[in-house]
Amino acid sequence: MQKQIVIVGLNHRTAPIDVRESVAFENSYVADALTRLHGYPSILEGVILSTCNRVEVIGAAAEESSALSEIASFLAAQKAQRHAAALDEHIYTYRGADAVRHLFRVAASLDSMVVGEPQILGQLKQYYDAAQRAGTVGAVLHRLFHRSFSVAKRVRSETGIGSGAVSVSSVAVDLAKRIFDRFADKTVMLIGAGKMGDLMARHLQSVGVQTLMVTNRTFERRWQLRKKSRAIRFASKTLFGISRCVTS
Repeated sequence: MQKQIVIVGLNHRTAPIDVRESVAFENSYVADALTRLHGYPSILEGVILSTCNRVEVIGAAAEESSALSEIASFLAAQKAQRHAAALDEHIYTYRGADAVRHLFRVAASLDSMVVGEPQILGQLKQYYDAAQRAGTVGAVLHRLFHRSFSVAKRVRSETGIGSGAVSVSSVAVDLAKRIFDRFADKTVMLIGAGKMGDLMARHLQSVGVQTLMVTNRTFERRWQLRKKSRAIRFASKTLFGISRCVTS
């Protein structure tokens, strides 16, 4: 049986952040979600990619049209758990050569919010590894993903794509440097303590920020970020006040 490559997803261009969050897959849930995805009749292989700016399902299918419909249903079921509206207007689909081209663009960060950011390749490898452990990757996706890794490395080595600011957080810090001539005497409030917040804290630390306030929906993530950024002094009293305001 010849397998067809299909991709269904949404990203920062097609969906606002609340919609993207409503279909996002927590790392601890990815293995179970992959098993459920693999249970659809047309999905012979599958990988879930879930980042701050995109959620995509990459599949090798027995029949393209059925697979696209099944993946859309799979994402809609994830969204329904968050009591959100329909996904139809936010989803894009790719099949065949267009799907391959899209994955190559994603891996090379040509489809990122900040072109040239290096995080997406590591995230792609992470989710591919998760699918391998879950047993939902076969010969087709194995070859596709490894080829996408090679393409991404070649783009980075043969072009100047990574020569400038290469993440949303680095762009934000570069903009702040145009406004402030020093940061040691500045207090910065960071909204969110996820992966992007962690990266932002590192960039702020690199330009001399010494006092950082963090607000997040959960106390645990805020505490994890504090432990990672020991060189920065956290305004603890204000932190707890902000957390209460946000979560109430």
